[in-house]
Amino acid sequence: MSEYQYYEFLAVDRPLNSEQLEQVRALSTRASISPTRFVNEYHWGDFRGDTTALVEQFYDAHLYYANWGSRRLVLRLPATVLPAKKASAYALEESLSVWTRSGYTLLDFSLDCEDGGEWDFETSYELSSLIGLRAELAAGDLRPLYLAWLAALTVWELAEDDEEEYTRETEPPVPAGLSALTGPQRALADFLKVDPDLLTAAAQASGPDPAPAADRRALAAFVASLPAKDKDAMLLAAALGTAPQPGPELLARYRASLTTAPSVSLRSAAELLDAAYHHRTERTRREQEAHREAEAERARAAAQAHRQHLDRLARDLEKAWRDVEDLIARKKPTSYDTAVTLLRDLREIHARRGTLSEFERRADELRIAHRGKPALMRRFDAIGVPNP
Repeated sequence: MSEYQYYEFLAVDRPLNSEQLEQVRALSTRASISPTRFVNEYHWGDFRGDTTALVEQFYDAHLYYANWGSRRLVLRLPATVLPAKKASAYALEESLSVWTRSGYTLLDFSLDCEDGGEWDFETSYELSSLIGLRAELAAGDLRPLYLAWLAALTVWELAEDDEEEYTRETEPPVPAGLSALTGPQRALADFLKVDPDLLTAAAQASGPDPAPAADRRALAAFVASLPAKDKDAMLLAAALGTAPQPGPELLARYRASLTTAPSVSLRSAAELLDAAYHHRTERTRREQEAHREAEAERARAAAQAHRQHLDRLARDLEKAWRDVEDLIARKKPTSYDTAVTLLRDLREIHARRGTLSEFERRADELRIAHRGKPALMRRFDAIGVPNP
C-alpha cells in the first residue's frame, strides 16, 4: 500500500529572507519553495526537516496530512494578540497543544489516526482553506479553539473509556457564533472531524456573534475612543515592520468590548456528549421519518401515474390488444418485454371492469398462436398468463 504525505508552510506577516530561504532549501531538493510558501508531497520516505522548528523560526502556518489519517495544522500568532494562557484553556492533548516561543503563541491542532485509522486516498487539504483562522484568532474570535476542544471530545466519545473523566472535564468559555461558523472554521471542523451533533449541542449555549462583520460606524466610534498613544504605537510598529498590521488587534479589542459574560453555566464533557447523543438520536428519527414520508409520497405518485396510464389505455382496449400483437410480430427481446408489460396492464384493466375472463381468453389465443416462440413463452409464464 503506497503512502502519501503532504507538507505545506506559509509565511504571512513577512516573507523569508535570502538566508532563511537557503536554510529551508537545504532540507528538500524537490519542494516548491518561495519566500512565502513551501510545499512538498511524499509518496515514499519522509521530510527530513523539523516541522515544529520551522514554524517557530520562519513560518506562520503549517499543514500536514497523510493518507493513513494523521493530520496537523500549526498556527503562529504574536503573543500580544493571543496570549498562550488564553488559548490554553481550550487545549486537550487529543487535539490541541499550545506553547510560546520568541514572543509568539503557537497552536498545534492535530489528530493522530495511525492506530486503527483508515487509509484515505480521496481527501486533500490546502492551507488556503484554513489560513483565515489565523486572522480570526488574531481578531479575538476563539471559535477555532473551541472547535479543537470539541474534536477532543469526539475522540473521547469514540474511545468510550473513562466516563469519570468526562464528568470532571468542564468546557472552556463558549464563544459566540458557534451556530454560524465561517468558511475557515467549517474547514477546521472537517479537518479535525468534529462530530456535527456535538457541535450542534455545544452551540445551544452560544449566542450570536457580536461582531460578525464589524459595523463600520460602530468600529469607527470605537477606534476614535482609543487613547491616542495606543493608536500612535500601533501605527509606528506597523510602519517599522516590528509588529503585525494593527487591524487584527483593533478588531480583537473591538470584539472584547462587545463581549458580555455568559449567562449560562459551563457544561461538563459528559453533559455535552449526552446532549450530542440525544440530538443524534432525534435527528436520525426525523431523517428516517422524512425518508418514510418521501417513499410514501413517491409510491402515491407512482400509483397515481399508473392509474392515469391505465385510464388512457382503457379508452381504446382494442388498439391496446393490437399493439400487443404488433410488438410480438417484431420478434425482438425488447419488443417482447414491452408486449408483456402491456399485457399486464390489460389484465389489470379487465380486472377493474370485471371482465377478467375475456382477458384470459384473448391471452390464451396469443399463447396458442405464438407457442413456437420460447423466449416469449417464458415471459408469459413469468407474469402468469394462463397456459391452456
